[in-house]
Amino acid sequence: MKKNWIGLLTLTSLMLACGTTTTIAPLTPPTVDSAPESSATLTEFSLPAGYGLTGPWFDLYFTNPVSPLAAQKTGGPDGQFVAALDSAKLSIDMAIYSLSLNSVRDALLRAHDRGVQVRLVMESDTLSRADPQRLKDAGIPILGDRREGLMHNKFTVIDNAEVWTGSMNYTDSGAYEDNNNLMRIRSVKLAEDYAKEFDEMFNDDKFGDDVVAETPNPRVTIDGTPIDVYFSPDDHAQASLLELIENAKHSVYFMAFSFTADEVGAAVRARVADGVTVKGVMEDEQINSNVGTEFDGFQHAGLDVKRDGNPGQMHHKVMIIDESIVIFGSYNFTNSAETRNDENMLVIYNADIAEEFLREFARVYAQTQ
Repeated sequence: MKKNWIGLLTLTSLMLACGTTTTIAPLTPPTVDSAPESSATLTEFSLPAGYGLTGPWFDLYFTNPVSPLAAQKTGGPDGQFVAALDSAKLSIDMAIYSLSLNSVRDALLRAHDRGVQVRLVMESDTLSRADPQRLKDAGIPILGDRREGLMHNKFTVIDNAEVWTGSMNYTDSGAYEDNNNLMRIRSVKLAEDYAKEFDEMFNDDKFGDDVVAETPNPRVTIDGTPIDVYFSPDDHAQASLLELIENAKHSVYFMAFSFTADEVGAAVRARVADGVTVKGVMEDEQINSNVGTEFDGFQHAGLDVKRDGNPGQMHHKVMIIDESIVIFGSYNFTNSAETRNDENMLVIYNADIAEEFLREFARVYAQTQ
């Protein structure tokens, strides 16, 4: 059953106060009423150092930096990811900003040893780390982007049949110190989209704005759930993001590592004027260091937007619209993400998945300053 999240988050707040170039036309969003509702096939679960929800075609994970096991770097979402890597039979294509999780490194080495094709694309500035070097020494090909913009993706395609994506870098801090999300989606069509993006980088050596929009399946529907797929800067994700915000009827919740895009910030503020509930959490360190942070504008407008309280990073890039639409991926709400970096963003129209992201929002909001 769908929960009253506005009431829950208000209660949480009270408890804290008491001490406790080519223009791509945006896809037309399905109506809110068409977003699939609760299903008996979904199961919530807790990891030793994480949270999650599993369904017939997906698994959704969140890190838990406050878990006692997080300090021991065990029990997080990387365990499930490694199990999937160990099950790969044909291929593993990984586009990752940074890699330092030994568990993932060792799984890639095992896959390579048993004859699985393993290929990586990475941000060049992170290639000097020990784990990428171990992979290269073993004969696993890794291509850096070699350019000023960032190869900021965090996705893996396994056997051209499933995609792992989200905000989590495959690093110790990403899995155990930072607030992050990681989602496994079993879909050949979605895998085709991500494999095409990977091949543009790995085979064609095209990064950033040196690309053309070639996403084979811009909308994928899995068991009645529509999913819109964007790669930046190819697909001009910001136009669709703005449309979703402008069409919000009831609520906009967001968790933002970096938020400097003026148009997106203005769209969020405009919804409040129309009576839409807006709540947000932003990474404290980025607020202090970003030039042009939207946090100041949100504060001046009186929005309920808070600084995060995690000593690590609040690394989500998430918006939840009307408690039924989730926007997430590697795409920060910045102009760099829109115009210079290699990024990916998914829009999922599913009330159950939105509810699970709202649970994560409640956990992050409860720790705000």
